[in-house]
Formats: sequence, structure tokens, C-alpha cells
Amino acid sequence: MRNLCWIHPGIRHLFLSSRSLTRQFSFSRLNTTSTLASTRVNLRYLSNRPGSAMDGSKLKVLDGGLGSSLEHNYPISDDPLWSASLLYSRPDAIRKTHVQFLESGADVIITASYQASVEGFCDYLKVSKAEAVDLIKRSVTLACEARDEYLNRSSSTDKQSILVAGSVGPYGACQHDSSEYHGKYMDTVSPGMIREWHRPRISALISAGVDLLAVETIPALKEAVIIADLLKDEFPQTSAWIAFSCKDEHHTCYGDKFSDVVAALNPHPQVIGIGINCSAPCHVTPLLESAQQMKTDKPFIVYPNSETIQRDWQIHSDFSQSPVAYVERWVKLGAHWIGGCCYTTLEDIKQIREKIDKLAI
Repeated sequence: MRNLCWIHPGIRHLFLSSRSLTRQFSFSRLNTTSTLASTRVNLRYLSNRPGSAMDGSKLKVLDGGLGSSLEHNYPISDDPLWSASLLYSRPDAIRKTHVQFLESGADVIITASYQASVEGFCDYLKVSKAEAVDLIKRSVTLACEARDEYLNRSSSTDKQSILVAGSVGPYGACQHDSSEYHGKYMDTVSPGMIREWHRPRISALISAGVDLLAVETIPALKEAVIIADLLKDEFPQTSAWIAFSCKDEHHTCYGDKFSDVVAALNPHPQVIGIGINCSAPCHVTPLLESAQQMKTDKPFIVYPNSETIQRDWQIHSDFSQSPVAYVERWVKLGAHWIGGCCYTTLEDIKQIREKIDKLAI
């Protein structure tokens, strides 16, 4: 049975009410562990306008650590594909975890495509390029199905606010060498190669029907600008947030000043938010403070790690407090979309939801 990916009602209204907008659905079957459908939707560019699903003035709760949640039950921590490997072997587990984060209060769920790439799937799963693209699309289908499942049994009065964000991890994440935590590959890999590498991943996520892209854990401004330019040139209908991994209170992991990041991305209209993720919670407040002099109408998007992570790739040391402890201060500094990254749990998201609801009163 083919399943149509649910389209946000606010978005549906925008394109049905305009003569110039078209809608095209194309379906493809996957030939891996299960048969799933993908949906293609061509939309006019959706801005960060008041009242829209992606209105940055509204406080939203992001989900938590999808990959780290899945690590509890599946041996993926040393898998070169990490959580993306489960798109092939255990898609049901991914869908279930999405539902659990929605039940905990998330408004936005992020697809399991962070460490997914055409080359990676071909190399490690020995699938064809077409099958690799379908696996990336599957990440969207699973998130959409989870949203449908949640909405079908939810008593929430705010059902229209749930978004599916397509995760676009950095080039370094798919090299399986922890280079997303320093970004030095930007000194040796050409901008053209970075752009060509990202193109099929982004195209697959968009064609599968994501509401927006979550370009995340980016270590270097140079890679972020390459992706923003790619969206402008080839995917002008697509919105995205761009979030950076940061090594201290002022700099990205590559060494860019966070204030310079905000200034550089502010002119890009498709970038609807600028953020920080996969970083120490204690660094977020000073990072946001460092960018206060930058005049931007874009909200900040914040989803740091939670507890101490005993891994050889981890460059941060002070994760002594849950992100929940910082939420009120982050909101005052302009962070309107808040969630968690590695090792943030369902309970963390529940507590962030409770805190956000109190602040919104």
C-alpha cells in the first residue's frame, strides 16, 4: 500500500491558493527491507512569514538525540553509517523513536539522514546509487509516517504545527573520522566537490517531501555558505536552518567567530534560522550573546548535547547541566526553536516542552 506523506495544512493552503503554484507527486518503491513510498512536492519558496508553519517568532520544541536514542538498543555506535544504517535494517525502530519524541512534546522531528550519503550507502551496504537515494528518501517517509501515527491518536489542539526537517549533516560526518568536529577538510576539499557531494542528498530529501532542511553540525562557515548557495541556485523553493558545532564560547569547531557566521548567513532568505547544535550547553549562552550586535530577523535555533559523552571524538568536557536549565535565558537571547542533540532524552524534551509552554503564556 502506498502512503502519501502528510503535507502541513498551512503549507497546503499557501500553494493551493496561488495560481502559479504547482503540485507534482511521484512515487517510487524501495527494494530493501520494506516497501515505502516517497512524495515529491514542488512548492513556491516559503518564507519565515508570520502565521506560517515556519514563523520564527513562535517558540518551538525540536526533538532530541535520535541516533543516541537508537544506540541503546542497536549496535550502531561504531557503524560508519551510524543511525542511517537502520534505514536499511530496522526502519521500524526509527519510526517508533520519532513517535516517542512527538509524544514527549516535540514540534519538529529531524530525519535519520544525518550520516546518510549516496557514496556511504553504496560503499557499506553494497546497494546501487538509485537504492541509496531511495534510502535517503525513506528517512523522510518514516518521519512523515510517524507524524501521521501521532496525529491520528493525539488529542492535541495544535496539530498543524508539527514539521519534518530533513537532516543534512556535514561532509565530515560521512567520512567516519570525526572531522565534523574540526572541519579541516575544508582546507583540502574543493568547494565544487563539497557542493557536488551535498547535491544528491539534498535533492532526495526535498523530493521526498520534507517541510524544510536541518543543515546541522556544520563546523565551518565555508561549508554553510556552499550549501546556502546550492539552495539558492538549484532549490529556490526550499527553506532551511543551518546549525553549527562549536568548540568554545565564541567559535565554531573550525574556528569561525559565531558572530561572523550570523552576519554572513543573514542575507540568505532561504535560511530561516541560524543555530548551534552538538555542542556543550554551557557554551550556547555566550555564543548567542556574541551575536547580539548582529542585526538579524532570523531566530536562533539551539539543540546542544546533554550529558558527559565518553567518546574519543568528543572535544567538549563540561556537560554537567541539562539543556533545560538554560532554556529561559536562550529564549531571551533570541532562540525560538530549542531541542537537544546527542544524549538528550525523551525526558529532556518533555521538560523543555514544559518550560517552553510556561514561557509562552
